[in-house]
Amino acid sequence: MNSDPHPAGTASLGLATVLTNDLPASLLTPEAPERYTVSAVFTRKPMKEEITGILSADTRDHLTAAGYTTVELKVSDRRLQIENTNLEELADGLATILADRLQTISADAAAERDRMSAALSAATQQETDRAALVALAAATIRFQPSGGLDTGASTYS
Repeated sequence: MNSDPHPAGTASLGLATVLTNDLPASLLTPEAPERYTVSAVFTRKPMKEEITGILSADTRDHLTAAGYTTVELKVSDRRLQIENTNLEELADGLATILADRLQTISADAAAERDRMSAALSAATQQETDRAALVALAAATIRFQPSGGLDTGASTYS
């Protein structure tokens, strides 16, 4: 049984929660690192084309343009690993930037799947129509004598 309430392709990809167990144990202490990896759980398992979008140069450029030049993203199953960041940076806007980017990536992937499906349907219909025309053309062929030839005696001696 599939326990995912939103199978791939039916809901926009997003992030649900931060995995607190993956955070550095020294947070909120004087020894806390300034930057670290934050793992966030996806709302569903990302599809291949969504992972490609997340790891793309476009996403890197998007983060850089938004001022997050050190942040790196990695995908591990149903987790997004946000490297070289911290909880404060996420709370101050990075979380929204990531959510918006994931929504765009998810919508682009869905649109591409729709385009591919429509193209496949059109190609299938075109082939069905072509096969029907070939069958119709073949059905008009009649192998009948013309009736004008004398099929009796040979004209050769």
